[in-house]
This record gives sequence, structure tokens and C-alpha cells, in this order.
Amino acid sequence: MSEKTMTEKTMTEKTIAGDERTYEEAIRAYICAHVDDVLKKPRDFIHFPFIDPGSVYDGNVWDWDTYWSVYGLLGMMDCFSKEKQNQILEHARGNVYNFLDHQLEDGYIPMMIEVADWPEPYLNMRHKEGILMNMHKPFLCAQICLISDYTGDYTWIEDKIGKLSKYLEYYRATYYMEDRGLYVWCDDIMIGMDNDPASFGRPKFSTANIFLNSFLVNELRCMAQILHNCGAKGASLYERQSEELVEVIRRECWDERDAFFYSVDVDIRTRAYDWFHQGLGVFWNTLPIKIRTWSGFIPLWAGFATKEQAVALSAHFWDRKTFYSEFGPVTLSKDEKMFNLEATNNPSNWLGPIWLVANYIVFKGFLDYGYLEEAEAICRGSLRLLGEDLAKTGCMHEYYNPFTGEPIMNGGFINWNILALNMAAELRRKKAEE
Repeated sequence: MSEKTMTEKTMTEKTIAGDERTYEEAIRAYICAHVDDVLKKPRDFIHFPFIDPGSVYDGNVWDWDTYWSVYGLLGMMDCFSKEKQNQILEHARGNVYNFLDHQLEDGYIPMMIEVADWPEPYLNMRHKEGILMNMHKPFLCAQICLISDYTGDYTWIEDKIGKLSKYLEYYRATYYMEDRGLYVWCDDIMIGMDNDPASFGRPKFSTANIFLNSFLVNELRCMAQILHNCGAKGASLYERQSEELVEVIRRECWDERDAFFYSVDVDIRTRAYDWFHQGLGVFWNTLPIKIRTWSGFIPLWAGFATKEQAVALSAHFWDRKTFYSEFGPVTLSKDEKMFNLEATNNPSNWLGPIWLVANYIVFKGFLDYGYLEEAEAICRGSLRLLGEDLAKTGCMHEYYNPFTGEPIMNGGFINWNILALNMAAELRRKKAEE
């Protein structure tokens, strides 16, 4: 490389770095100015302070949304006064208290608690009618550990351990298929990645989603961590369940030919039909649902992907025909026939748009495995995406076009968009360690 070319390259890198710092500061300033918009006081049957996502979700307490909001806010606490820091922690604990406050006798906890005219959360009302539904996504114990590790105090949750045990017992009793060794969604309602084709529109209890199972690996670990820190018994049970789940995910969800983690169909059995099916029956436990979504990268975040699998996932990330976008990984591979960028709520659209929470989870997985180039690309794209949105519209949105970076819908959304700041800070720390 010539001296001139090297100089031009250095100048370009400095320009990019300068833009990133500008975007980062703009995002930080916006969140600091609007944090009170998402810190909500108790109202109706929501008895504790809570954090909502902003935008059209005013007054709603969501399961994994609250976890990522708290994760993001704790990462930027040095931007706030001591009084504001204490308020954020109060609302973070309030998220947990609100969900446990509405736990039903059988252990069921709703995915969302809403401000409404009825006497209790809608999902609890339907559950009491005997309708089987999904429950709180596996982020409750994770949020407890997040808060407690930050403060160095687990005593605030000691008297709730019985409720946490019932919550995980309900998961095991209702959604765990013992003969398959995996957990399944009941249906496609509020599954996080709302219209994931591996679950959306499919029969009840038929999909062991890689999203659900990967996050449950972490949730079971977090329950063990809570018990350890509270001096309570039973941690080994959840550690063992987590380890066993990892073994099954690796065996059933990793596809050697495609080198990718898939959700799998568990509605597999020999269908009796008179005398025809008397020979060799179905002997495989699952069938891969070969639809490539961003969820296939979650095992990196959960830390159980092997080194060889990490190499393969890196190749998938850089593939411009499938996952790569300059703004982060698309949520559904571009070559899937379901790829779609329409603006939609209920379900929200995860068929390709850029979501900052997906960006962060894939980023963190690569960062933890030492893939700095991949992590840096996602961080850079995320900062640019939100920074340019703020410059053009004065706010941030819920999800974005992966080709143009234009917002698709729901301006004023804060929630896990905060995670762009976590990326920048965590990447700097990692580089400093190298």
C-alpha cells in the first residue's frame, strides 16, 4: 500500500470514528432528555413503578422489553444524577414486583401487564378461563440478576424465591416436552419475534423455537445464581436443567449441512393408519424448520455455541445474500420467501427489518467469542442508524429498513434502542483489554 493510500485510509477511519462519536453523544443526550418518558408511576392494577418502551406502548409492562431497558439504562448510569439512578433502580425492581404481583396460583405469569378498564391483566383473565397461552418470556430471573449484580444486593428478592420456583415449574410442566428435551411455545402470540415463520401460524405446541430455548438456558442459570446468592437450596437442579438443555439444543437444533441453528418441529410421531404403519416408525425426535432468522445467532449470546459453530455463524453474518446489512443483521434472511419490510403492529414485523435488540444480542455474542470485526460492524451500523434517525426526525423508531436505514414505524420508541450505547462502551472495553 502506498503512503498516499495509507494516509487516505487513516483519514477515512478517523472520519468514521468521528461520526460514530457524534452519533453516540446524540443518542445519549436524547435518552437522558427523555428517560422520564418511560419511568412510569403505579396506576390501576399496576401497583409498582415500572418502565415502558415509549411510543405507542405507554402504560404497558412487557417481559423482555423491561429487561433490555434496564440493561441499557444501567449501562449509562454515570450520565444521571444520584437521585435519578435511585429512581431507575426503583422502577427496575418494580418491573419484577409487578410481574410477581400478578402471578397466578399455578405459577403462570403474563407476558404483559397493561393499563386497562378491566380488573386484572387481560392474559390472566383468559388464563383463568382455561385458555392455554404463552407466559412471561424467560427474562424474569435474568432481570433480577441484572439488578442485583449491579447493586451487589440480592436481599430484595429473597422472599420471592417461592414464586420464582413456581414460575419455572409452570414452564417445565406446560411447555417442556420431556420426550424431546426441548421447550415449545404454546402458540404464536407475543413470542418476542412476533411473526417468526418457524412459529407464526403453526399448530399449538409444535415448535421448539431456538429463541425460547436459548434464552431459557440463561434463565435457568440465573435462577441458580439467585439461589446461590440468597443462600437457598436447589441451585444444582437449575444448573443441571440448563446443562441438559444445552446438550439437546446442540444435538437437535444445529444443522451440520447448513451450519446454522434452527427452530425445530416437535410434532413428530408415527401416525397410526390401519395396518400400513406397522414397520419402521418415526425414530427421530425433531425436524429442522429450515428458516434462517437472527435467532440462530442467540447461542453465541448464551455462550454455548462451539468454536466451530462460531466460525460458521460469522460466515453467515457476512453473507450479503442472507444476513448482512450495513446497519446490522437482518432479522430474516434476505433469501427467504417470507422476507418483508411492511409496517405492522400486532404482530410487529420481524421478517427482515433491523431491530436494535437483535443487533445487540448478535453483537454481544460475537464480542464474547472474540470476533471484534463483526462486533464493530454491528456497533457502527447501529450508531449510524439511530444517529441519522435523530438528525432527520428528532426521535428514534421501533424498527428500520435494512437497505436504506429509514425508520419503518413507531417514532418515540426508546426501550432497547439504548443498547447502541452499550455496544459502543463494551466494544471500547474489549479493545482496551486486547
